[in-house]
Amino acid sequence: MLPSKTKIKVGLIGTGFMGKAHAFGFTNASRVFDLPVEAELDTVADINEAEAGRAARAFGFAKATADWRDIIADPEIGIVSITAPNALHKEMALAAIAAGKHVYCEKPLAPLAQDAREMAEAAEAAGVKTQVGFNYLCNPMLKLARAMIEAGELGEIHGYRGLHAEDYMADATGPFTFRHDPAGGGALADLGSHALATAEFLLGSVTDVMGDCVTVIDARTDASGTTRKIEVDDIGRAFLRFENGASGSIEANWVATGRKMQHDFEVFGSKGALAFSQERFNELHFYSTDDAAGRQGFRKIEAAPAHPPYGLFCVAPGHQIGFNDLKAIEVAGYLNAINGDGAEPFNFRAGLRIQTVLEDIQQSSLERAWRKVGE
Repeated sequence: MLPSKTKIKVGLIGTGFMGKAHAFGFTNASRVFDLPVEAELDTVADINEAEAGRAARAFGFAKATADWRDIIADPEIGIVSITAPNALHKEMALAAIAAGKHVYCEKPLAPLAQDAREMAEAAEAAGVKTQVGFNYLCNPMLKLARAMIEAGELGEIHGYRGLHAEDYMADATGPFTFRHDPAGGGALADLGSHALATAEFLLGSVTDVMGDCVTVIDARTDASGTTRKIEVDDIGRAFLRFENGASGSIEANWVATGRKMQHDFEVFGSKGALAFSQERFNELHFYSTDDAAGRQGFRKIEAAPAHPPYGLFCVAPGHQIGFNDLKAIEVAGYLNAINGDGAEPFNFRAGLRIQTVLEDIQQSSLERAWRKVGE
């Protein structure tokens, strides 16, 4: 008989795209990784009983509810997974923390940095483990890129370019959504958070920013038929200066016609360069100045079992892992942290950091001037 594992029950709030990704993440992590604890899908909450029940059947949860507070009140649930609209994150997370539960929350952690700070401090005071959903950072190719940079394979880093572009807001007749809320909304918050997290993951802390936030579509119609003025950015850009002396830029763009998932970066150093695109995220391209004249050029490094934990998903190189596999890697790291095996992959304090820098970029755009991060 196989030894039994400690089980921890999960309550999921929200069943849309990210709710499904969280459910798959918990399910797949328990099967792919040899984890010390096993996540058990217990209760799922959504806007009404019908939606919650549908999700419970589809995702494999034992129970469903139309009231997220039922999850908070259940003493058997140990992890609360939040994928509700951004404006609801704070109330839900603080309630879960007060109940002594671990919290896994999708990004952005909160619409405002002051809210994210309150959430981070509450979690730290309660001693619960937290996680913010930045699963792109779990890609083995990004970990390889950081290792190459830290090992000096690119030499002294001179420049960085990051871009996260999609087209889901490109249609001017599209509706007003929660992402257009003036508090914490906009492309910079929604997509730029990923671009910024990747930049700091690879090169370390950003110290100074100069932002430029642009609204392209200035009005949209909400669910009631009312025309609403758009006050958030459709395109957010920033010049960056890093603590290590490098400089660079990021762009967030949700009106980038034709782009579905362009989360790209380029890093330029004195000895080489790296290029990456999320649209082909099982590849990393490396240029080395050590190559002989006439033989220089970017060469492709394909994801393979030599890049852990790729091999746990597929034993063959070049066969590729996917978005939900990155979510499983993120969940596995989080469950290990809950068990005391290492730190959280990206906790609420890290989520606060991203929100703080984003707000400095937004303020810089208003001031039309460089701004020191955190001042």
